[in-house]
Amino acid sequence: MTSPRWMSLTLCVCFLSVLAILAASSASAQSSPSPNPSAPGLFSAGESSSAAILLAADDGGSLPSLMPLHAASAAAGGAAGQQEHGWKHKISNNFAIEAGAGMNAPVGNDTPVITWGGNFTVGGGLHLNKRFALLAEYQFMDNKLPGSLIADAGSQGGHAHIWSLTLDPVIDLLPKRNNSVYVTGGGGFYRKLTSFTDPEEVEECYYFCGIGVENVVVGHFSSNQGGLNLGLGLTHRLGGIYGDTSKTQLFAEARYLFLNTPGVNQINGLGTTELVPVTLGVRW
Repeated sequence: MTSPRWMSLTLCVCFLSVLAILAASSASAQSSPSPNPSAPGLFSAGESSSAAILLAADDGGSLPSLMPLHAASAAAGGAAGQQEHGWKHKISNNFAIEAGAGMNAPVGNDTPVITWGGNFTVGGGLHLNKRFALLAEYQFMDNKLPGSLIADAGSQGGHAHIWSLTLDPVIDLLPKRNNSVYVTGGGGFYRKLTSFTDPEEVEECYYFCGIGVENVVVGHFSSNQGGLNLGLGLTHRLGGIYGDTSKTQLFAEARYLFLNTPGVNQINGLGTTELVPVTLGVRW
């Protein structure tokens, strides 16, 4: 038979084992899931959504405390998106584009080598700030020749075509006003082509062919040279589609243009060319 001492030791060991098992079970039931170190306040991907719900219930409804973190993250993403959009918007607002057309008046020469005509201008560049812009401009001018010059050449008609590529700064004197004044000017490359024409019979074919009369170039000469221009203009700023202030402007300007064309004693020249182009247009 087993002695009372061994029975007592056996009962003590069993009792202590049961207490240890109960203590471990209680500690496991009361422990909470550990948060993911890489995302404070949020559970890792390996934890179940039920654990998150139980935690919220145990904490007395602390689940809403997680929402500010999500809101902050969304706000940060929205702010980043607004900054990117604002950056692109600012870059696009720096571009400047213009287009216009008008007429040319001759000035300066005692013996005119060119008369009235028309022009059109296109350009593009950058708004460096609210007051200052820098534009690269292309301009084409079509002017008639004086009758005395045409007669001396033994022709019945003639014209001068001038085209240019110039770099022209524009300084807005009243940048905060809807109606403003600006100063512009610059220089670059100019090409002038002087042509003399006579009417000749030519065959013209549209729906059927026939004989017509056209002015045909019978002689011409050209020159390449540098030129300068200086002008003054007025602008009117248009309103935006939502009643705000738009960057679109209507402009009217007059410039003085000087071309260092070859002199009358040279084969390709009739002397310096001076014009006043007057242009109406729109600028963005």
